[in-house]
Amino acid sequence: MPTRILRQVAPLGALIALLAVPAAAQAAAAPTAQTRAASNLTPSTARLTGTVDPNGLATTYSFQYGTTSAYGAVTPEAILTGDGSQGVVADLTGLAPDTTYHFRLIARNSKGLARGADRTFKTPKQPLGVVFTATPNPLSIGGTTTLSGQLTGTGNGGREIRLEANPFPYTQGFKQVGNALITDPQGNYSFGLQPVTVNTQYRVALPDNPAVISPIVVVSVSVKVTTRVGTYRVTRGHSLTFSGTVTPAVDGTPIAIQKLSTSGDKWVTVSGTVAHHSTTGISTFAKKVVIHRGGTYRVYAGVVNGQYVPNTGREIKIRTRS
Repeated sequence: MPTRILRQVAPLGALIALLAVPAAAQAAAAPTAQTRAASNLTPSTARLTGTVDPNGLATTYSFQYGTTSAYGAVTPEAILTGDGSQGVVADLTGLAPDTTYHFRLIARNSKGLARGADRTFKTPKQPLGVVFTATPNPLSIGGTTTLSGQLTGTGNGGREIRLEANPFPYTQGFKQVGNALITDPQGNYSFGLQPVTVNTQYRVALPDNPAVISPIVVVSVSVKVTTRVGTYRVTRGHSLTFSGTVTPAVDGTPIAIQKLSTSGDKWVTVSGTVAHHSTTGISTFAKKVVIHRGGTYRVYAGVVNGQYVPNTGREIKIRTRS
């Protein structure tokens, strides 16, 4: 072929090769990124949204965020491919309540970096809540307990908090006990040792706005049970008398004589009686029990009047002989 013809064919071949390149490859460019509004806001979480156009190249994207426009934190990178605008999201956790955050979307591919506009959102306030406990609970008769806890949520420090009580039979309604306290900067409070004579409902309340009332804690008072036996060694098949007192007096209280099972995991009732009035403030009981085998015994006072809760006496080791 003549040289002149070859020179004309070469440019034509290059043009054909160019036309064969896919349109997406010809259009490949740096990505675009648009920051959209945050959504799903809670006191500690948020969802960041935006759109990214990869412009035909594999593109990574992430969100920068923080309490200033300097950000300081970034979400994990994710990858997009294709051409055209695509919606993207990232979920944030561990945020502070009642706080303004800045954020923006950034995207990068081999052609360059795109930054979306800076936007802001504010997390809602954390609603106030109350943690409230009594330690110890239940109490022995005449005992004391410490009522304490923490006010949680936004604005929990320096708040007035009151202790309220409603003793058995729970008909008087809740009334304030002692003086109000002020929570410390972390919302903690403690009402110290409180004498409790009967089963009593307690709660704490914030009188100012917003008013908050804690769940009710019932502090229980156990009766005191004493136990006596005439001997700790009994001829097998003979009787042994279990006697004692229940304080305060709760006449008619069911009394169970119990023996620890051989497996050591449960108490088995072997006999029973009821407590009877003796003197002011004390009920008594006595019950003869045939002892077939030695072991560990106790007396259980099953108080059911609602004023006190059941309790047990001391554990007693009984041995048998032939």
